[in-house]
Amino acid sequence: MIDSFTVAGQFTPSGRVIDIREFGNGNINNTFLVTLDSKGENHFILQRINTQVFQHPELLMLNMRTCTEHIRRRLQHAPLSAGRRWEVPRVLLAHDGKDHWLAPDRSFWRAISFIEGSQSFETIKDIGHAREVGHALGLFHTLLSDLPFDRLSDTLEGFHITPRYLQRYDQVLAKYRAGQYPEVNYCLKFVLERSAWAHVLENARAQGRLFLRPIHGDPKINNILIDAATGLAVSIIDLDTVKPGLVHHDIGDCLRSGCNPLGEETEQWETVHFNSDLCQAILQGYLLMAREFLTGNDFDYLYDSIRLIAFELGLRFFTDYLEGNVYFKVRYPEHNLARALVQFRLTESIESQETTIRSIIRDIG
Repeated sequence: MIDSFTVAGQFTPSGRVIDIREFGNGNINNTFLVTLDSKGENHFILQRINTQVFQHPELLMLNMRTCTEHIRRRLQHAPLSAGRRWEVPRVLLAHDGKDHWLAPDRSFWRAISFIEGSQSFETIKDIGHAREVGHALGLFHTLLSDLPFDRLSDTLEGFHITPRYLQRYDQVLAKYRAGQYPEVNYCLKFVLERSAWAHVLENARAQGRLFLRPIHGDPKINNILIDAATGLAVSIIDLDTVKPGLVHHDIGDCLRSGCNPLGEETEQWETVHFNSDLCQAILQGYLLMAREFLTGNDFDYLYDSIRLIAFELGLRFFTDYLEGNVYFKVRYPEHNLARALVQFRLTESIESQETTIRSIIRDIG
């Protein structure tokens, strides 16, 4: 792969690059934190976009710019309450004026601003943190609520369309030779028992009960930055998956991620559970910002979205495991199987608390 210092030099706004190190733990792109010897900004984020996943990266960048520019305009006319800040990642232009740099090896690179004085977490640390996570997503949705969804390209066709993941799963399963792992048999049975129900959100959209809006696409906990000094949410990052979708995809993903205290990568999958107190706090923070643009039908499908997105991610991990780990980055051959088990166990915990979760939604709504 091309030297990262060479790539960083294509974007450096001012100063000299003095350090580059891998940053974060994303499953798709390669991400680096660049440190500059500069009197201005001392850091920026450098990323190599996975073009096997994002096959039209130039549209990804257009979506990002459309989204961030719209949010900045909204914030100019509707400032935040006192004591709060909200920062939107800026796309940094290459020396040729483009929003990316295409390397001689055809790798696609982009640079974005670094949100100083912030931190991210893999799991929710307390109820206050949970409310801030909900606040961040609610603010993000509200700021984009008047952006026509067709201003955004669908850069990941089929993303969060659960029936399509089931179709892919069936195709992969037809070629799979069963092994001896009891965990595989558990997953096979789990998917079979829920396949018919997995069309719930798409059926609602087809019936006109739910409709497309701009969404983040991946608002998991570590993509929501918290101000290190105040403890308040300050940004949502990783805007690669911004596209038209159902807000339920985002709400379900945020709750799936935030209400699992053991985290996505735990090896203790059998003890994974969905924490309904964190669910309540996240939804309180979210609805404080987003209640005005939600419809009655939106509320009707909130529980389904929480259950579905956990199942969907587990299905995607399990399919990738059966296919030989071709999509998500893994550290060992059974990594995606382990991830799938976590999400399926989380789904079971959500199902066992359906009455409680529906009561939380009803009382807050």
